[in-house]
Amino acid sequence: MFSSVTMTSALADQKPIANLPTSITDELYHAYDENRALLGQKLFYDPLLSGNRNISCATCHHPELASADGLPLGIGEGGSGIGKNRTIGSGQDLIRRRVPRNSPALFNLGAREFTSLFHDGRLEIDEKDPSGFDTPADEDTPKGLMTILAAQALFPLTSDVEMAGQGTENDIGQALEDIYGNPWKSVWAKVEQRLRQNESYLPIFQNAYPEIRSAKDITIVHYANAVGDFVNAEWRSSQSPFDRYMAGEQQALTDQQQIGLGLFYGKANCASCHSGPFLTDQKFHAIAMPQIGPGRVARLEAIRHDRGRAGATNLIEDRYKFRTPSLRNVTLTAPYGHSGAFATLEGVIRHHLNPVSSFEQFSLRSVALPEHPRLSNEDGFIMQDRRERRRILAANVLKPVALEDEEVDALIAFLEALTDTSAVPGRLGIPVSVPSGLPID
Repeated sequence: MFSSVTMTSALADQKPIANLPTSITDELYHAYDENRALLGQKLFYDPLLSGNRNISCATCHHPELASADGLPLGIGEGGSGIGKNRTIGSGQDLIRRRVPRNSPALFNLGAREFTSLFHDGRLEIDEKDPSGFDTPADEDTPKGLMTILAAQALFPLTSDVEMAGQGTENDIGQALEDIYGNPWKSVWAKVEQRLRQNESYLPIFQNAYPEIRSAKDITIVHYANAVGDFVNAEWRSSQSPFDRYMAGEQQALTDQQQIGLGLFYGKANCASCHSGPFLTDQKFHAIAMPQIGPGRVARLEAIRHDRGRAGATNLIEDRYKFRTPSLRNVTLTAPYGHSGAFATLEGVIRHHLNPVSSFEQFSLRSVALPEHPRLSNEDGFIMQDRRERRRILAANVLKPVALEDEEVDALIAFLEALTDTSAVPGRLGIPVSVPSGLPID
């Protein structure tokens, strides 16, 4: 830790910071409709939309876990509970594999500057596409989606390990496995059918969409736009000590946090990527992040190597690049990295300071993954592949930065100043019940 003398000296030596971001205002976000957001709240927490009616969006994006799930890799369909208490099931209900990537927090995703989503950006705004978006569903992406958050809401429904389940278990899983049909449209049609058949949903949909006269008018686009508006309105983080400091309240940051602020925007070079009001450049970078678990690959690809952004663009130069995450409320959203490889802020900061050394010293023993012989066998597969390790290291773009231990402590202190506790529970919060009557996580 800094001594009082050292801290005073460090503050005195700190140069003025010229590239601080502007304040966050409502104008930075997409507009939303309150009635759609209220409908979206019900849909977000309702397990009715999952294949086996046992998991909802909130299972992996829960307000009690700062809109994430607190796990390195998510436990989707087949699991039970939330956060670190979520189990992997057993017997026939054992999860097939871990969710390939870490569940990101949802703070501020309704801002207009978020033009791509997911760790690899495989969902993007594309004005040339008839739907307005470039998505994994390509030409099957429905028209009428109002925001990228609405488009994003469609895809967890179509993942067997997230919400759909297996074809032997339910009609949605069966639709997903129909390789001779159209899995995207088939899954969404099944979800539409469930919503239309639930009489309790009709008046809520009608209140949100005047054009809906009867249940048969409800579509997957209505669902998606409602969930998009809910997430947009629910988790907005803009009232942290850092925000008060930028507004002129000098005492909002402690001396140590002010030193960390100077390091963040100076010597440590964090702001070269974590820039702007949401502390992300909205770009993709290869920083030799350790890969654990199954990785995200094409459905029929046998070798489970997660190539990051290249999986979306098919460009060699994009291999192992992942999105720069926003740092808003970052102290509450561990573990860190696209694979959840680092359990602590200090761990992921030290990785950024020397990615090559960190990667070479990384041990899977430091990652708290629920153990099971079949699942655990693949957790370290990629990190044991010498050629893949060399490729990951070769793609790294970060150069080493030397910081003293007390400087790392100051950086952590500054990141704590990005916490907006008022934003964590969400604006509407957890509903008392959902129209399906199913239990809420």
